Amino acid sequence: MVASKKQKKAMESINSRLALVMKSGKYTLGVKSSLKSLRHGKAKLVILASNTPPLRKSEIEYYAMLAKTGVHHYSGNNTDLGTACGKYFRVGCLSITDPGDSDIIRSLPGQEAAAQA
Repeated sequence: MVASKKQKKAMESINSRLALVMKSGKYTLGVKSSLKSLRHGKAKLVILASNTPPLRKSEIEYYAMLAKTGVHHYSGNNTDLGTACGKYFRVGCLSITDPGDSDIIRSLPGQEAAAQA
């Protein structure tokens, strides 16, 4: 029960940071535009929904590795990610090119590395 409470709080902080990026930063929604921003080296962080198909997920991770860009695996599905972005449609993948006022790029990759250690 404690772990789920901690996970819920982390998800809320991700959602609030994501909302700040949507308001003040620059981003691209979708796999095609995310891959394009990765190829051009503009993406700072890529966020993937939990139900992204494995082949697509590995392709994006590979491009991100080549571009030395962080990848965050969002714990919710694509409907939840779309809602967190403030959209009324599903979002499977999003890349952040300019975080704006948010500290999402500093906070997310660090959390992921700490969870794996």
